Order: sequence, then structure tokens, then C-alpha cells
Amino acid sequence: MKKTALVVLSIAALALAGCQDKPKTEAPMTAPQQGQMPAGHPDVAKGSVAPGGDPHAGMKAQEIPAGVGKKATVTQTMNSGGYTYVEAADEKGVKAWLALPEMKVAKGDKIEYPETPPMVNFHSKTLNKTFETIYFIPGIRIVK
Repeated sequence: MKKTALVVLSIAALALAGCQDKPKTEAPMTAPQQGQMPAGHPDVAKGSVAPGGDPHAGMKAQEIPAGVGKKATVTQTMNSGGYTYVEAADEKGVKAWLALPEMKVAKGDKIEYPETPPMVNFHSKTLNKTFETIYFIPGIRIVK
């Protein structure tokens, strides 16, 4: 009887130890292969967007609350294909490219933006440019 109880307790302890959350590591996203859409992206082939239609039509930049992420200064910006592409430098001078639904932003603006996983080797067809690393974000907050 004592051996059975000991075996049952040992199995229960092992099961509980194995069920604990393990830390998750996030790998950078890679650009989708030809014919693939990123996760969560509307898929024209499956009928969620009309063929030839813009899957991002009507998207607007979201308002970002103060203090949600990183602070930076816009070093360059351009609009293309319904997106605003922003290169921004943080307080240490480290630059990053951001892509968000089209909005008005100017060189020299101080901004805050949420942190997201990077996408590597993303090619923008409308700019004919490949970004080594770019962050797709829902919007930015221009700090006044």
C-alpha cells in the first residue's frame, strides 16, 4: 500500500513539473514565400478579399497611447501602396524601419510606437526595395 501511494505521488509530481509554463522565445518573422500570405493576412485565394482588391483597403493607423513602447525620432519617411514607411532613430541613434497604415508624419517628428517582432528581408513591390529588417506596427503616436 505504501509503495502504491509513493508511486502515485511520484507520477503526480512529475506530471505537475512537466506542465509548468516554459519561457517562449520569439524568432524573427521571415518574409512570406511567393504565393504565401503572412499569418493573419486576408487571403485573396480563399475568398476573404475580392480578386484584384486591396486586402488593406480602409485600414487606418491606430492611435497609440502614451508610454506603450519605444521612443524615437523620424529620420525619413515615405508613403507607398497604402503604407507609411518610417525610418526612426532611438535615443542611442539605433535606426529601425517601421511600416504602418498610411498616415501623416514628418522628418524630425518625435514618435512612440509599439514593439512587434521584426520581419526580415521584406521586399516592398511598390517601393522596389528590400528591407533587411522592418517592423509592421498598427500605428505611431507623434509626441508634441
